[in-house]
Amino acid sequence: MSAEEASTIQDEAPVEVPQKKGKQGKYRRDKPWDTDDIDHWKVEEFKPEYNPAPFTEESSFATLFPKYRENYLKEVWGHVTRALDKVGVACVLDLVEGSMTVKTTRKTYDPYMILKARDLIKLLARSVPLPQALKILEDGIASDIVKIGNIVRNKERFVKRRQRLLGPNGSTLKAMELLTQCYIMVQGNTVSAMGPYKGLKEVRRIIIDCMNNIHPIYHIKELMIKRELAKDPKLAEENWERFLPHFKKKNTKPQKKKISKKDKKDYTPFPPAQTPSKIDLQLETGEYFMKPKEKEARAMERKKEEQKENSLKRQAERELAYVPPVEDAPKKKKKKSSSSDE
Repeated sequence: MSAEEASTIQDEAPVEVPQKKGKQGKYRRDKPWDTDDIDHWKVEEFKPEYNPAPFTEESSFATLFPKYRENYLKEVWGHVTRALDKVGVACVLDLVEGSMTVKTTRKTYDPYMILKARDLIKLLARSVPLPQALKILEDGIASDIVKIGNIVRNKERFVKRRQRLLGPNGSTLKAMELLTQCYIMVQGNTVSAMGPYKGLKEVRRIIIDCMNNIHPIYHIKELMIKRELAKDPKLAEENWERFLPHFKKKNTKPQKKKISKKDKKDYTPFPPAQTPSKIDLQLETGEYFMKPKEKEARAMERKKEEQKENSLKRQAERELAYVPPVEDAPKKKKKKSSSSDE
């Protein structure tokens, strides 16, 4: 190698080899239209322009209602029909069969509205008033019907635990509604709830735990603490487990005494001796063979003996009141000894 070639190699700067990037950021590009002020969780209203063509198939749902709801449904069915006509859903009330039916029409543009209408007739069948049930047609509001009839077998215990959900003068139910932002209706063997999805999840947990003998007040305290913690922006991304109360289940049943080895009896393959019956005892004493008059005379003698014993005991108790108490003998005072100085 000549000196000129060596000098040219030294003058050239070292070329950096480009490092291969990972696949994670291969297709990621900056999005100038995606700013921080956009709420990605917002549910936008579904407008008729989004779906101009009618559905190809008809969807329908039907539900039965109890006999006592018939008069109320007849009165309010006109309002139900008008409310569902606005969203393009048809409804039928069959009083002979005792059922309500909702179905899509050519005017239906929102595919999810038929499910909302299904929830509406279910709530009406579960004694939810119409003004409250019509709120289910709004976006962001869902419903949940919790079946509680098959959780507790004992009828009295079931009634007591269902009453716990209401509380005195409905105070427990009102507290649950305020903390979860849900409407709750306790009716028969079911509990109907309406509200946001997060609140419905809490309501279901409280109801099932209440029927499993966990008082709702524990969950109410927990929800109150969570609501206060949510107001503090510093604790928004922290774990709240250290702030929440932990309630331990108390064992109210008396514990069985442990049997020591000394107390254990020896194993015997033979069963214990049979206790003598009343007839066996009469045969031993000979009373079984007595005549009825003799039995009565013997019973009278026993009664008189018992009366004598009782009268003697009472007389001894009365005489105790006249026995003078034992008095302590008076203590003799010690004479003071004259001092040697005197």
